[in-house]
Amino acid sequence: MTTLLHLIYEFFKMGVFSVGGGYATVPFLYQLVNDYNWYTSDQLTNMMAISMITPGPVGANMATFAGFQTFGVLGGIIATFSLVLPSFILVIFVSKLLKKFNENFWIKSTLYSLKPAGCGLLTAVGLGFIKEHITNLPAIMLFIFLLALSFKFKKNPLYYFLIASVVGILLQICHVKFI
Repeated sequence: MTTLLHLIYEFFKMGVFSVGGGYATVPFLYQLVNDYNWYTSDQLTNMMAISMITPGPVGANMATFAGFQTFGVLGGIIATFSLVLPSFILVIFVSKLLKKFNENFWIKSTLYSLKPAGCGLLTAVGLGFIKEHITNLPAIMLFIFLLALSFKFKKNPLYYFLIASVVGILLQICHVKFI
C-alpha cells in the first residue's frame, strides 16, 4: 500500500508543480527513476516516445504509463487522476480570479516568469537524455540531421518523428546498433 500512496503523492505533486504542459512532467518523471526505481531510464525514454504518438495529452499519457509500470492498471488510473486533479481544482478556483486580476502586474509577471523556468527544466532533462542515450554515430547523425531540418522547414514535429521512425526501422533491419 505504501507504493500506492507514494504514487498518489508523487503524481499529485507533479500535477501541482509541472506548469507548462505535459513535457514539464519529464523532470519529475526522471527524478522518480532515481528516487523510487519504479521504472528505468530506458523505460522513461520509451514512455516519452509512446506518449508522443498516443492520442491525448502527453503528460497524462506519461502518467498513465508510469503508473502502469509501477502498480498495474490501478496504478495507471491513479497516477493519471492524481496528475490531473490539481489542475482541475486550480482551474475551478483561479478562472474567476484571473478574469478579475488579469491586468495585475504581479499576476502577469508570475505567469511570464514560469515560461523560462519550464524551458530550463526541459533543456536540462533533454541534455541528460542525449548524453545518456545517444551513444553512437548513426544516432548522433540522425539527431543533427532532424534538428537541422526542423529549424529549416518548421514543419509539424510528427513529420520528424515519422522520419526518425523509418530510419530507426531501416537501421534495425540492417542490424546497425542504433541506441
